Amino acid sequence: MADTRKASRFIVPVAVAGVAAATIGLVPALAASGDPDLPEITAQQLIEKIAASDTQTLSGTFKISTDLGLPLGGLADLGALAGGGDGSSSADPTEKLTELASGTHTLRVAADGPDRQKLTLLDGSDEYSLIHNGDDVWAYDSKSKEVFHEKGASGAPEGADVDEQLPATPKAMADEILKAAGDTTSITVGGTAKVAGRDAYQLMIKPKQSGSTVESIRIAVDAATGTPLKFTLASVEGGKPVVDAGFTKVDFGKPAASDFDFKVPEGAKVTEGAAEKDAAAEQKLPEDLAKELGGFGDLGEGGGLNVIGEGWTTIAKLDSGAPAPKTDEAPKEIQGLLDSFGDKVTGKFGSGTVFKTKLVNALLTDDGKVYVGAVTQDALVNAANAGK
Repeated sequence: MADTRKASRFIVPVAVAGVAAATIGLVPALAASGDPDLPEITAQQLIEKIAASDTQTLSGTFKISTDLGLPLGGLADLGALAGGGDGSSSADPTEKLTELASGTHTLRVAADGPDRQKLTLLDGSDEYSLIHNGDDVWAYDSKSKEVFHEKGASGAPEGADVDEQLPATPKAMADEILKAAGDTTSITVGGTAKVAGRDAYQLMIKPKQSGSTVESIRIAVDAATGTPLKFTLASVEGGKPVVDAGFTKVDFGKPAASDFDFKVPEGAKVTEGAAEKDAAAEQKLPEDLAKELGGFGDLGEGGGLNVIGEGWTTIAKLDSGAPAPKTDEAPKEIQGLLDSFGDKVTGKFGSGTVFKTKLVNALLTDDGKVYVGAVTQDALVNAANAGK
């Protein structure tokens, strides 16, 4: 226990990136081929088409590929050091779906309105299924033969909302991105595409500001229904997209009601969710984390969270008022991980370490300040030099 608690002091600057990856990595996206000839449409008209879309039913298969630029196994190592293996069910969606934050995965999905959804994660011969049917949420891990069950209003008990457990729909992600549009964002129609056999328009979103790690976001929108079908996030570093996944099949028909039925397999271990207990644990987590970090988690007196800039180049600054922990004191199991994607930097602010991914970067200064955002290393150093 002591080693794990000590390890957490060194993992937080990196974990910020992991959280962002977990959120972005759950977004379905589609591979496109061919350029269909469609009527011309403006960006405004295409946005309105997305907003008017009311797709309630669908089923299909898609692949998700996420490349955050972390060292091989980095996210898995972070999860283990942050407290994995605590005896909870291997079928718990909160832990299982974080696997989508790295690597390539194939999934089957079905939806029938707000009360029925099913997602199946395929991993070789093993399967992991997450089913929301009315007031029940079931999850089954075929590898461990464990079942997780949560019951509550609309299957979404406090602290375990099913909409947060399931990957965000393409439309939900598109809506969030479009909210960021304005003086800081360029939105255009970037041609057409063929997505899972369907004709689609491509909405291209790019930052106008320099200093963002985001090069572009491309969303393919079904020409017939207005449903966003493709989501690709590219980094200014180039190479593979940060997020690139693709429906190989999609059908907007109503899935069979039996698709959402679940029967506990014989001999499977069933763990009942404890929403109230989980909510209390989540409430206590920031306090525990603050103690482990010697003040990094303290956003009250003596600390503080400041937001620098706007739009795509927004930076969050945390000031603990205490010196940063020395990385050479980190347990050996994470020393190599820190060294592999942490760069020492200096400037007017003094010295510190930048922990880098292809999307989210964090600067941890030696005097205890943290600057984090989807911005380049230079942008972080400039913010620190400005003393903001």
